[in-house]
Amino acid sequence: MSRYSYGAYQDGPDPLAPPYDVRAALDAVGDAVLDGTRADEALRDLLRRGLPGMRERRGLDDLLRQVRDRRRQVRERGRLDGTLERVKRLLDEAVTAERAALADDAGADARLREAELDTLPADTAQAVRQLSGYEWRSPEARAAYEKLKRVLRSEVLDAQFTGMKRALQSQDPAAMDQVKDMMAALNAMLEKDARGEHTQDDFDRFMGEYGDFFPENPRTLEELVDVLARRAAAMDRLLASLSDEQRAELSGLMDEVMRDAGLALEMSRLTDALRARRPDLGWGTPDRMTGDEPLGLGDTTEALAELADLAALEESLGQDYAGADLSDIDEEAVRRALGRQAVDDLRELRRVEAELERQGYLRRTRGRLELTPRAVRRLGETALRRVFSGLESARRGDHDQRDAGAAGERTGATRAWRFGDEQPLDVVATVSNAITRTAMDAPPETLRRGGRPNGVRLSVDDFEVQETERRSAAAVCLLVDLSYSMVLRGTWAAAKQTTLALHSLVTSKFPQDAIQIVGFSNYARTLQPTEMAGLDWDMVQGTNLHHALMIAGRHLDEHPDFDPIVLVVTDGEPTAHLRPDGRSRFDYPPSPDTLVLTMAEVDKMTRRGAGMNFFMLADDRRLVSFVEEVAQRNGGRVFAPDAERLGEYVVSDYLRVRRGRRGR
Repeated sequence: MSRYSYGAYQDGPDPLAPPYDVRAALDAVGDAVLDGTRADEALRDLLRRGLPGMRERRGLDDLLRQVRDRRRQVRERGRLDGTLERVKRLLDEAVTAERAALADDAGADARLREAELDTLPADTAQAVRQLSGYEWRSPEARAAYEKLKRVLRSEVLDAQFTGMKRALQSQDPAAMDQVKDMMAALNAMLEKDARGEHTQDDFDRFMGEYGDFFPENPRTLEELVDVLARRAAAMDRLLASLSDEQRAELSGLMDEVMRDAGLALEMSRLTDALRARRPDLGWGTPDRMTGDEPLGLGDTTEALAELADLAALEESLGQDYAGADLSDIDEEAVRRALGRQAVDDLRELRRVEAELERQGYLRRTRGRLELTPRAVRRLGETALRRVFSGLESARRGDHDQRDAGAAGERTGATRAWRFGDEQPLDVVATVSNAITRTAMDAPPETLRRGGRPNGVRLSVDDFEVQETERRSAAAVCLLVDLSYSMVLRGTWAAAKQTTLALHSLVTSKFPQDAIQIVGFSNYARTLQPTEMAGLDWDMVQGTNLHHALMIAGRHLDEHPDFDPIVLVVTDGEPTAHLRPDGRSRFDYPPSPDTLVLTMAEVDKMTRRGAGMNFFMLADDRRLVSFVEEVAQRNGGRVFAPDAERLGEYVVSDYLRVRRGRRGR
């Protein structure tokens, strides 16, 4: 017998896993698009707000708020001049103790020493340097001065290497020798890498010998460079943030301690190498701390490094620069600043964006996100549901009906099915025919014993279909004003939603109809379904209804046997027309040529038998006068709906016209 073993699928994602649910995200994007927002802006707003329907994941704005709070906390941690203050205090202790010891000595040597102390420079670094060769008479003074040098050396080195403070707190000379060896080996490794000769084995050997100095536990040379460069740049920003006097003092102290330790050359080589490898870290950029507690040099450097990381993270989370993308956000920086939960939130946001693309709802065109036809269909359905939900129940005449055919309206009569029929089956009549036939074909003895035929078997002759009337097709033209005034009046979002709703209604409920959407401003153009979701208003002058009617007329002429339906949504009278050379001419108030040419196209529509129904989104006197004249010449109707109910008016009017023409 064959043996089988079962386990988790290893070859990529589970092929049987249900698709990731992005419906809530898609609907949120769709709602924003229907309200007039572009698809890419709608997705960006969703990612900023977060995903309340998807395990309450936080958005970029919440993460950004946390980062700003963290920056404020770091700034309030302390002052930058803590090391200078501590060195000055220890220096004062040493000098005070030495003066006390000299005061009890009446000799000339004591007076000379006092004179030397009196001439110490006010600059702390110069004073420390001048006292480097001084023979201390007081043991307490000598101890304070030695402590000053140890503190300064450990602070300066800890500012660059976080793991050195503990090693340097001991007074073992071997500890300092190990520091020297480490820095020499590090510089040699960086120079070898610059020549292209470095290997991972070199790094592993280095970490095996000196890993205690690097508690961050970097795994590669690049990770080590990032750690060291981050702190070196922070030290550089610390110096830039001090006053000129403080900067001179601290720089002098650092130089003195590096020379005294024999590390000046190696530290200079290291700083130059780090600056060359990571010039992007804001070297020399001033920063500030606002706390009251004086901080040591290492703590200050760590705080400034964290502030720099938080500033970079704030910029990437803000996504306010050209070409911004969620992939720009450093997960490790998020984890350091905000913790693991924030990383999970970020990954969820990335997954939503990726899944919307992978499942075919979004696509990138020339670096810009757009809705796909699949998403536009869903958007149109949503817009249509919005429209029907706003209609009064007494006026509703259309409901979701997924099992109806498209062959026509049912008359209530049935007939036998014939090959090629597309009418819906009459299930009850078909099954009744089968039962009757089966009973007639059953043997008489079976019926005399009270038996029943064994099941019902359908035959071709049993099938009946419901008779329907012929339903005529319509050529539908929706002309939508795209001029800037639609935005100023707050009617643009309603016009977009109406366009999507009508297109969805026609293509889903009346697929035999031919619909054309025409947008017009200074020029007119035909709009495809995928364009409509990302459709934006035109910031130009002109309402060129003349051109829009010309395009709509060609659509009607291409469908001569269809019933013509022309719907116009606008908030202003015609102010532009096409000249003989094809260019647009704008005039306000409208020129006589514009009105004459536009009315000529209206008359052509009348001769085609196309009634023009206008939906006015403003009550301007000129617009009212114009549409009233069109209604008189064309026989169409005029509506003045509120913007919120525009979709209801347009859809209802289309359905009214369609019902009035059924069966013709």
